[in-house]
Amino acid sequence: MDQQKTTEVEAAVFRRLLAHLDANKDVQNIDLMILANFCRNCLSKWYMGEAEERGESVNYDQAREIVYGMPYSEWKEKHQLAATPEQLAAFENR
Repeated sequence: MDQQKTTEVEAAVFRRLLAHLDANKDVQNIDLMILANFCRNCLSKWYMGEAEERGESVNYDQAREIVYGMPYSEWKEKHQLAATPEQLAAFENR
């Protein structure tokens, strides 16, 4: 596969990952952190960092809106639950 096709496939996979996360809003960021050591906020930071490496200016709020599909404050209000004591303990023990 040539570089252009590789980049297209990687971009499509990223879009598919975002769509999957969007379709599974019940999966909380803390659960992702416990199980995979990354979450939607990590993806946002990675997006921002990669854009900056390529000379593009994307701030954290813009990156989170790309990842969450809406402003973070809206997503948090609609979908984020308070972490349970069990989740917090699992996060601390990972």
